[in-house]
Amino acid sequence: MIPLSYYLVLAALVFCIGLFGALVRKNAVLVLLSLELMLNAIVLNLIAFSNFATPVTIKGQIFSLFVMVIAASEIGLGLAIVLFLYRKRATIEMDKFTELKG
Repeated sequence: MIPLSYYLVLAALVFCIGLFGALVRKNAVLVLLSLELMLNAIVLNLIAFSNFATPVTIKGQIFSLFVMVIAASEIGLGLAIVLFLYRKRATIEMDKFTELKG
């Protein structure tokens, strides 16, 4: 059986890659993909903790399904906003999006 620390290190690595991509990238689609990586790292942690804390129940897996549904809706809404802004500005670089500022 694989120890819990391996799962936590893998999830931390995936989360750090996603965080780096979200902070550094200027392309809006790549930022959305980086956010998806971060959410997948959270799901990995949920399932790992659920498996090691209470291996009989599947509470962590059910909660991770809710996180995946929220992530899918977030990506759908984010892509809709990016497509709308692309039609207006003909670019998907984050520096050019000024319509959302207050």
